[in-house]
Amino acid sequence: MQLTAAVSFLTILQEEAVSIHAYAHSFLQVILLHLEHRDAGVSNAWLETLLSVIEVLPRETLRHEILNPLVSKAQLSQTVQSRLVSCKILGKLTNKFDAHIIKREILPLVKSLCQDVEYEVRSCMCRQLENIAQGIGTELTKSVVLPELIELSRDEGSSVRLAAFETLVNLLDVFDTDDRSQTILPLVKSFCEKSFKADESILISLSFHLGKLCHGLYGIFTPDQHLRFLEFYKKLCTLGLQQENGHNDNQIPPQILEQEKKYISVRKNCAYNFPAMIVFVDPKNFHLELYPTFFCLCHDPEVPVRYTIAICFYEVSKLLNSGVYLIHKELITLLQDESLEVLDALIDHLPEILELMSTGGESSVQENKLSSLPDLIPALTAAEQRAAASLKWRTHEKLLQKYACLPHVISSDQIYYRFLQRMFTIVMTNNVLPVQKAASRTLCVFLRYNRKQEQRHEVIQKLIEQLGQGKSYWNRLRFLDTCEFIIEIFSKAFFCKYFFLPAIELTHDPVANVRMKLCYLLPKVKSTLKIPADKHLLQQLEMCVRKLLCQEKDKDVLAIVKRTVLELDRMEMSMDAFQKKFYEKDLVDQEKEREERLLLEMEQLEREKQQNDGRPMSDKIFEKKRRDSKTPTQSLPKGIPVSVPGPSSVTPSTSKEIKKSKLVRSQSFNNQAFHAKYGSLEKCASKSSAAGYTPPVSGLAKTSVLSVTDDSFRTRNASSLPPSFSPPSSLPSTSRGTAPSVDPKGSASKDSQPRKATLKSRKSNP
Repeated sequence: MQLTAAVSFLTILQEEAVSIHAYAHSFLQVILLHLEHRDAGVSNAWLETLLSVIEVLPRETLRHEILNPLVSKAQLSQTVQSRLVSCKILGKLTNKFDAHIIKREILPLVKSLCQDVEYEVRSCMCRQLENIAQGIGTELTKSVVLPELIELSRDEGSSVRLAAFETLVNLLDVFDTDDRSQTILPLVKSFCEKSFKADESILISLSFHLGKLCHGLYGIFTPDQHLRFLEFYKKLCTLGLQQENGHNDNQIPPQILEQEKKYISVRKNCAYNFPAMIVFVDPKNFHLELYPTFFCLCHDPEVPVRYTIAICFYEVSKLLNSGVYLIHKELITLLQDESLEVLDALIDHLPEILELMSTGGESSVQENKLSSLPDLIPALTAAEQRAAASLKWRTHEKLLQKYACLPHVISSDQIYYRFLQRMFTIVMTNNVLPVQKAASRTLCVFLRYNRKQEQRHEVIQKLIEQLGQGKSYWNRLRFLDTCEFIIEIFSKAFFCKYFFLPAIELTHDPVANVRMKLCYLLPKVKSTLKIPADKHLLQQLEMCVRKLLCQEKDKDVLAIVKRTVLELDRMEMSMDAFQKKFYEKDLVDQEKEREERLLLEMEQLEREKQQNDGRPMSDKIFEKKRRDSKTPTQSLPKGIPVSVPGPSSVTPSTSKEIKKSKLVRSQSFNNQAFHAKYGSLEKCASKSSAAGYTPPVSGLAKTSVLSVTDDSFRTRNASSLPPSFSPPSSLPSTSRGTAPSVDPKGSASKDSQPRKATLKSRKSNP
């Protein structure tokens, strides 16, 4: 009841249910009355409420109701609990009064409590000196607080000395150079020298504050003192490791186990302070002074230590800058760590770390991004497999999301052969929805930056056939997720060309959940169309929506269809020409389309280069080409990429090569056929029927949505097609080009058996 009342009083204050005057009149005396409750938990609850009340009470009320009674409560004649409460109240009151009141009424009480006969009271008052110093200013801190801290640092009680040390470290910024060099530094040296002989709890605190201490005293150390503190830190980093023996925990005495736990805490704190120590020794001296220590922390036998150094790994990489190559092996070690907690801590900043690894090093120009880090790809794949085999799916999801950075770090072929197929397998087989979505999005990013058209077409074909036309309704749901990511990552033209018709074909899906999810996606699908070039795709979309309205029998799906129709009607269509309302979005889409076109042009240039000298084109050249082709402008908002369509988007130095590449590409599209394994999208309908899916054959559904003559799609002149979307024979265009005609009879053959909706009752998205 007491605890609940204390919380309730605090809630009334925080929600301002009554005025401050009414609160002080009605509740303050009740709070003060229970501060000395015999139960420590109850007393602390009321004290927390009072400390919050002090923040808002007027100064006069504080002086009469709290400060004046505090003079008697802080006397030695009062109980220890009463004096402890007085210490905490004094620490809070200091910021509420003027300097003369503090000097006359508060500081005498502070001095008295600092010299209390009970070590608990001295320790508690010592920890409040930091708050008091902030309220009384620099001059009074030097003349009043510092002498008390010096005296308390020599106290017989270890907890009092520890409190004095921590308060001194936190107040380093308040003192000038003379105070730090003449007064504080000798105290710190003495404290460090005696720490190994004292209780291990002092070592824990010292190791935690060592980074702040070295930073605050930096500049006043002599070379000998600098070396002493560095050696002291190194000693703490290996504390307890020399005593490692192969004994079972059950055979070790409890006191030894407790001591080892404290040593682990010390090494963990040392790992936490490692970035500060790099600054202390200067990053240029890292290899000579701190690398062996870093190696020991990364290979520490205890997980909490390795976990902490993994969290700090990005900070260490930033500090080392061009010397980051020195810790390549430690990155591999942490990626291969047996504990998933360590891996989870490391991957929070994995993209930034890998970027530093790929751009840093001794050489400013690297022909091969992984020449100095050959074990990275095996370590990354092993880390993913370890996360997949565990029950910690959140770690697996996070890792897959971070893998989206790989196109900026390793080559396109390495991603294709080592990672891309794995992402596809996860999408197809994993049982955890967030993991599947993360793999799907990363797969789309890999596809976006793939440098070979043949590989891109293979991935697109597999997405459509194995997901979009898959036998499992779950795979077809994941196809719609993938379509959403495609819309986000790729240009509108790319989606319309490859994924528009396979997506809206799912309006005939026999499973209600699939049709329902498609309805939610339709507004985004419509946003990819441009009028008048995509007029016929718009007609296809409208036809599918009308069929859903007329033929849908599931009441839940029908309700969503009706809402979706209203949303589609309210949408404004984007035009081929730039519109003011869509200007920024159109610029972003144009930049995506330009980069997709550039990938094809770079591929052709690379082929020509290989034919000429047999050497592959460097990724650096591609990045330079991509940067050079951008057109900066001062008038647009930040973050809006700008490009000039047509030949102007390519640098003049390569214009002849680009023209030649376009000619060669167009000839190859007309005269060459792709390998049979990529198939043809013209056979999608027959393949879907072979997979067990047959569209409805009654009523309007007997006529396939895709049964459109080739001429109906030829509204745009072939010369207006962007070069990046010149379709090969195996992947015919479905937008801004020619659409394949599908035989409705073939798509609903008698031999094919319709898929059965085994989970028809499950209406909500899985």
